[in-house]
Amino acid sequence: MAARIRENIDGDLEENHEINVTPFIDVILVLLIIFMVAAPLATVDVNVDLPGSTATPAPRPETPLFLTLKNDLSLAIGNDTVPRETFAVALVGRTKGDRQTRIFLRADKAVGYGELMEVMNLLRGAGYLKIALVGLETAAGDAAVPQNGTGQ
Repeated sequence: MAARIRENIDGDLEENHEINVTPFIDVILVLLIIFMVAAPLATVDVNVDLPGSTATPAPRPETPLFLTLKNDLSLAIGNDTVPRETFAVALVGRTKGDRQTRIFLRADKAVGYGELMEVMNLLRGAGYLKIALVGLETAAGDAAVPQNGTGQ
């Protein structure tokens, strides 16, 4: 409890029954700064030129798992490039063995349909059947906006 400087007639200090909120505000400000710094780090930084789509965007989960097929046909899970030989093992490690996890598949615009199907077959071979195709939402004359479309 806080005490006031002013003394009573009998020489005792008065008790202050108010809550001191200064430490609480300090903690909240520190947490705010931590979240402001951590939020930009939670995005995927693999550059890929996505094709456009006019489909209605699907809701996005809190922590999506992105699989990227780059224009040089290399694969990346999140930000980490993974060789095709160890792809299934790396994917099981990232999903903690949960084969019901939805995989968001992104492919560069320059990648051919056959290569995209090979990656989808790799996913199917590893036991992952919930695949969402990611593209850019485009409207007539508008700039491209990221969008998720689902597929199996």
